Amino acid sequence: MRIWWGIYAAGALVALWRTDAAWPTRIALALLWPIGPLALLVTVVVLLGASLIAFPLVAGVIAAVGAAAMWWLMR
Repeated sequence: MRIWWGIYAAGALVALWRTDAAWPTRIALALLWPIGPLALLVTVVVLLGASLIAFPLVAGVIAAVGAAAMWWLMR
C-alpha cells in the first residue's frame, strides 16, 4: 500500500509543479489524477462495445475466440 501512496504523491507533486494552470485547477488535477487510467479503461471498453455493433464480423470472431478460450479453460 505504501508503494501506491508513493506513486499517488509523486503524481500529485508533478501535477502541482508542471501544470500550466491556475492554482485551483492545479490542486483539482493533483487530487483527481488517478482517475485518468480508469477513464481510459472505460473509453476503450465502450469503443470495443461499439465496434461489436458496427462490425458484426469482428463480433463473430471475438465470440468464437471467447468460446474457444472458455472451452480450453474448462476442459
